[in-house]
Order: sequence, then C-alpha cells, then structure tokens
Amino acid sequence: MEEPPQIKVLIVDDEPAAHARLEDLLRKEEDIEIVGQVKSGREAVRALKTQAVDLVFLDVQMPGLTGLEVVDEIGPARMPMVIFVTAYDQFALKAFDHAAVDYLLKPFNDDRFEQSLARVRQALKFREVDLLQNRLTMLVEQIASQAQQPAPPYLKRIAVEMRGQKRIVPVERVDYILARGPYAELHVGKKKYLLSEQMQTLEKRLHPEQFLRIHRSTIVQLNRIETLTVGAGGDYAVCLTDGRHFKVSRRRWDTLVERLGLGSQNQ
Repeated sequence: MEEPPQIKVLIVDDEPAAHARLEDLLRKEEDIEIVGQVKSGREAVRALKTQAVDLVFLDVQMPGLTGLEVVDEIGPARMPMVIFVTAYDQFALKAFDHAAVDYLLKPFNDDRFEQSLARVRQALKFREVDLLQNRLTMLVEQIASQAQQPAPPYLKRIAVEMRGQKRIVPVERVDYILARGPYAELHVGKKKYLLSEQMQTLEKRLHPEQFLRIHRSTIVQLNRIETLTVGAGGDYAVCLTDGRHFKVSRRRWDTLVERLGLGSQNQ
C-alpha cells in the first residue's frame, strides 16, 4: 500500500504547554512530519525562509513579532498553509477564518484539532493553497489599512454604574483590574467597581505606559508595582504597593520588565 505523502509542519508557539500539546497530537498522525519547532516570531521567519514547510501552526500573539507580522514579513504569497492558534475572541476569529485553513482557539480539544487537519488534507487534495494565499494577502492588507487609521484616545476617566448613578473614576486612581466573567472589576484603593467591559477591549483603551495586562485575568497600573518575583520553578509574580500579589504569565514577563525600564532581565 502506498504511503500517504508527508505534510511538513512547523510549530510556532511561545507557550510551552500549547507547544507541547501540538507536538504530541501531531506525532500521532502518520502523514505528518514535524520539520521545525520554534517559540518566537523571529525564529519562525528564519525557519520559513530556510525550510520547506507545507503547514504552519502559528500562534497569533507572541513577543517580538506577532503571527500576523510573521505573515507580513514572509509575504502572504510565499506562506505555507496556516492554522492560527489563538486566544482571541470570536469577533477577531472571523477574519482568521476567511484567511487561514483554520484556527484553533485555546484551549482546544482533540476533536477540534482533527477537524483542522481534515481541512488541511482537503485543501491539499483539491489544490486550494493558492486560494488560501490570496485570502491571507487580503487579511494582511486589511490589517495594514486599519493600522493607518487613528486609534481612539486612551481613557482618562472611566464611568461606572453605582446605585443607579454613574461614578467617574480617573484612570490614574485605578490600582488594578480583574476579570470577573463578562465584567471587569476595577480596584481603586479599598473600593471596587464592576464595569461591563471585556478585558481585551479595556486593555486597548488604557495607555500602555500606565497599564499592562500581566495575565489573562489581570491588568495592573505600572506605578503600583513595588517588587518583581521569580520563583524557583520559573513562575513570575509582582507585588503591589498595597501588598497584593499577582501572577505574571511567562509570555508577558519580558514586556513587563521592558515597560518598567529595567531592560531585558529574563531571569
């Protein structure tokens, strides 16, 4: 019986757990050959320029270069098939769905992964790679066009509902913000206010020199950070001036250190 043609795969993801999961699932597939595994956008660009790749599992949000910036630097017409791996919300995924073979929304299960591979095999069978590259080109051009539009001004004040009234909170008084389901919980001194806003939207409206999202569920004001901590197991954390401790995700640690003006100290 003739062996199925091997699909050469590159894994690009800076999260160790997600990276390991993709590798484990791919090694179970008889027609998959993993030709490279990298953990940054820059490494991805080098690998794509020097290796023959049929399919890339591409994390969207990475330090240095994002997944979309990798596509832009390589050029959509020269990209292999792409499966975006992302934690973006459903609205952003509509764009990826039209440009990529598929996308995987973290965390994904085995069945969803198999659906993605089925799309890859179908695209190869019907020679749809050119069509996908054209769609990828349109996505990059669309994002570049949006980037040229002026961004909305950063928030100076936040209006929160409180006992039937709107209370105005100056952003410089906000110590940190926590995700509470569909809400964001603003902490101002000993007070807290619920805001009907998603963390991802709020993050974009806060000035990056003042606030940083250090974890999926936590945004802190940089001026409130008193100490940085690196645990024995490589866990990162910050302690605020009020004594509160918060975890820092590994992917956001370098950005935090840079924003604090401490240089690259990936300890």
